[in-house]
Amino acid sequence: MKYVFPLLPIASALMLAACTNGSDTSEQSVIEASQTGWQVDFFDDFDTFNTDNWQDQRIWVNNETHCYVPDGQYGTREVSDGSLKIKVVNIGEKINCDNLDKFGKQHPDTQYVAGRIASKNRKEFIKGKWTARLKTGNNGQKSQFPAWWILGAQNNESPVQEADENVCWPMTGSGEIDIFEHHGDHDPDHFTTGAIKNLGNCDKGDWWSNRTSVAMNLNEYHEYSVEWAGSDLVYRVDGKEVYRNKDLGDNYPEPMFAILNYAKITDSPMEGEWVMEVDWVKHEYRN
Repeated sequence: MKYVFPLLPIASALMLAACTNGSDTSEQSVIEASQTGWQVDFFDDFDTFNTDNWQDQRIWVNNETHCYVPDGQYGTREVSDGSLKIKVVNIGEKINCDNLDKFGKQHPDTQYVAGRIASKNRKEFIKGKWTARLKTGNNGQKSQFPAWWILGAQNNESPVQEADENVCWPMTGSGEIDIFEHHGDHDPDHFTTGAIKNLGNCDKGDWWSNRTSVAMNLNEYHEYSVEWAGSDLVYRVDGKEVYRNKDLGDNYPEPMFAILNYAKITDSPMEGEWVMEVDWVKHEYRN
């Protein structure tokens, strides 16, 4: 089933919350959410890597200097101690990379490998509210680019698995909303959040007009979310509003899927590995 629509009653949401391994999404928090009109229809607390929810996404974008590898090779994607770890790893020697860009060009050999997962064709939702509880380590090192974001389900980039996945970024059907991005070449204790502005043609998007930078201790867990509030997009950290795209919510009417990835975006050297740790991801809808 390609699209997932709200189906769960509050009793199911409470049951989901009770299985969160002691994370901040408690039964009480779900009750409070329901009282404000939200109900949980998707929740993954990463006790395992659930392929009903996620798949590896292997693609070359943004001139990234690493290779996305499958099945957690080199430890780039692993679940342990109740959390998902998405990593960039320097394996010390260059390997052949089979990632292709949207024009079919193959990534050059590289010694850096990384993890990227997407809920594409697994869990896709129209509007509502997406939240992830996550933290990053080693933040502030040059070339780092961990991200938590959502993308329109008709996006025509790999993997293309359905007949309607034929819309180019960032047109309607392939729109992008960035909930959390940290760029290590800039301030170490900041992240950016906001929507990509569609400039009306394929591959023509304005990354900066509809976003802001937020000061934050990224080494600690925080809940990063975006929600549709009327015609607005509201971005929150730990439930507190930090930014709002006014009157832009209706620009994203399509089902959207979630992405978690850790990228290396410049040639700055790195040693060892970088890790983004994700406690849980959820989607909610309004009563």
